[in-house]
Amino acid sequence: MAQTNVNIRMDDVTKRQFDVICGELGLNMSTAFNIFAKTVVRQNKIPFELSIDPFYNDFNQNRLRTAIANRDKDTITKTMDELEAMAADE
Repeated sequence: MAQTNVNIRMDDVTKRQFDVICGELGLNMSTAFNIFAKTVVRQNKIPFELSIDPFYNDFNQNRLRTAIANRDKDTITKTMDELEAMAADE
């Protein structure tokens, strides 16, 4: 069967981590991607569940951005509910 080249872009950290795991499994990255592609073709679907992590919703992301900005300003803010919950835990 004729071979063709496929270029895939990914961040460097993910690439290095993926390469290490493939090596531990006795594979190279090309073989791992071929296994993935053949499984997709055979099953006619992505061979794992794709879902959105609910943690990354807009509300949580905005709270994280605010917390990071406050940390960078050395200002930590808490709601009254958060303060009362902290006091109850003591």
